[in-house]
Amino acid sequence: MLKPVDVFNSWALNGKDEGMQKNHSIAVDSMMQMLIENSNKKFSFIDAGCGNGWVIRKVNMYDSCYYSVGVDGSKNMIDKARNIDPTGNYICSDLLRWKPKEKVDYVHSMEVVYYFENPSKLLKHIYDYWLKIGGSIIIGVDFYKENIITHSWPQRLNTLMTLLSKKEWYNCFSKSGFRNIELFQVNSKNDFQGTLVIKAKS
Repeated sequence: MLKPVDVFNSWALNGKDEGMQKNHSIAVDSMMQMLIENSNKKFSFIDAGCGNGWVIRKVNMYDSCYYSVGVDGSKNMIDKARNIDPTGNYICSDLLRWKPKEKVDYVHSMEVVYYFENPSKLLKHIYDYWLKIGGSIIIGVDFYKENIITHSWPQRLNTLMTLLSKKEWYNCFSKSGFRNIELFQVNSKNDFQGTLVIKAKS
């Protein structure tokens, strides 16, 4: 079985990251609107599992964003992000070990957290070390129990994915210390139940 980081390293080389960017753009646009409720207020931002950096490039278009950083465990993805955006801030690191120098207002993550064997461990790490008190996190996942069409993904990709229900995701956030937890489903069509979006405050 492949490590998720190895899968993403290969995707960066074969251009699959560009397809992910296109396919996830509708969900991410919705997530950004939910997360950045007041675009006039200055904010700092981390993208957890930033891939080729497309969300960081998007958030840097906000005049109110005074600091942003994208973090990813895939060296090839980070290399690509830096090549596309030489002035951006991108770090190659294990998300479970990395800590920002200063805590931030917002954390965003799209299609990343279920690649960890214990998503609660990552969420607790983000709660403890990444977010300011009163800061907000938003994550999007397509792989969840209610979205049956995605259940074959671990076998197809030969990699670890942790399958949780909407209730289990809620509990992960709650046990990690988050409050004001909200769940949404966006961009559903046909058999695809949509991206499950979870937003919460620290």
